[in-house]
Amino acid sequence: MRSKSSTIRTGRATTVLAALLAGGLALSACSGGGKDDGGAKGGKDGGGSAPAGNTVALPRLDGAQLEISAVWTGQEQANFKKVLAEFERRTGAKVTFVPAQDPIINFLGSKIAGGQPPDVALLPQPGAIKQAVDKGWAKPVGPQAQKELAKNYSQGWQDIGKVGGKQYGIYYKAANKSLVWYNAKVFENAGAKEPATWKDLLTTAQAVYDSGVTPFSVPGADGWPLTDWFENVYLSQAGPEKYDQLAQHKIKWTDPSVKQALQTLAQIWGKKDYLAGGQKGALQTEFPNSVTQTFTGGDQPKAAMVYEGDFAQVNIGETKAKVGTDAKVFPFPAVGSAAPVVSGGDAAVVLKDSKAAQALMTFLASPDAATIQAKLGGYLSPNKNVPISAYPNSVQQKIAKALIAAGDDFRFDMSDQAPQAFGGTPGKGEWKDLQDFLRNPGDVAGAQAALEKDAAAAYGSGS
Repeated sequence: MRSKSSTIRTGRATTVLAALLAGGLALSACSGGGKDDGGAKGGKDGGGSAPAGNTVALPRLDGAQLEISAVWTGQEQANFKKVLAEFERRTGAKVTFVPAQDPIINFLGSKIAGGQPPDVALLPQPGAIKQAVDKGWAKPVGPQAQKELAKNYSQGWQDIGKVGGKQYGIYYKAANKSLVWYNAKVFENAGAKEPATWKDLLTTAQAVYDSGVTPFSVPGADGWPLTDWFENVYLSQAGPEKYDQLAQHKIKWTDPSVKQALQTLAQIWGKKDYLAGGQKGALQTEFPNSVTQTFTGGDQPKAAMVYEGDFAQVNIGETKAKVGTDAKVFPFPAVGSAAPVVSGGDAAVVLKDSKAAQALMTFLASPDAATIQAKLGGYLSPNKNVPISAYPNSVQQKIAKALIAAGDDFRFDMSDQAPQAFGGTPGKGEWKDLQDFLRNPGDVAGAQAALEKDAAAAYGSGS
């Protein structure tokens, strides 16, 4: 079972955040400007007040050498290296980024077995943090980093980095995983409207299809986006209480609520003509390409819409499309009574305790580090003292403001709360089971049986 710290609290912010996104994104979709809308004043309006620059004291670390690992690639990795360069400039330390492979726990295990673990790793699942602690790899966060964490993060974001009541992780990066990005020109040509409900989404998809463009780009080659699709449908349809129960495997995947969610997903996944390349093509499409193929080809792209989090902007940036004009966004539509809001993130964890490693953790917990990456785009921080104005366009400013406004009340990605063997391993567990379901969306019972078998095995072993 999950540790208590992996279970995230929720409440009215599930609907509040959705409302903020629905209103804010609609208002901002016509502009890609970077003007601050007042969110950086701090306090209850959802923005931070800390200025960009040196807000945290760091020691001189001349001669120190550090390694930090994450699964980040491409532009995301390049942007993070600019953050590390600032840490080097201010401390004199040398930091090397070591690319990791999924699942990162397995990658770290091989590095540790070889006697060469990185000093710090960024783990994408609370379950992975717990595993690192249980294996004796992770070291507690030091006092200076804890001080920054307490000053800059809501209690909810602090708690998901804890195991057994002790702080091990600092969530450097967050994600709003309840967004659908769309090609604005395609929608305009089709006379399609931004949907508020699942029924509206199906109507919009049909309008797009009738105009001659395939509605959806689904990255089935990567299992994790499929889990995100499921989580949004399930949270909205089954409700927060059931979501928490399924996340902790207190109810089985054979539960009728899971059947209903899979049947709902099949309304899109089961329509070959609604998916770029059909089910077969979707299963061969990796996430980056699922985004870029939605925003290349002008008003005749391979697909009109792609579901995923705010981080899709990094991939949109690889095309000629501009966020806010060519590429617009709407909140994941309400399947039940309220639109879903699912969050994710990556937490920094110390594996080799040292003055330099703890200084890097302190830096990553500060607004200084996050503000650098926020300005580069395609990134979202749970740090409440990052100025909203640091985000490069009004769409991203609204997403960031809404995340901070949620405070402690949000739902964390379900698969990231699960043991990694079930919720975080390519070709296994939930990832594979949902890929199999995408391949054959008519077999709801078979999908449920496979999900329950794999979940029972993983939760039973805790791996």
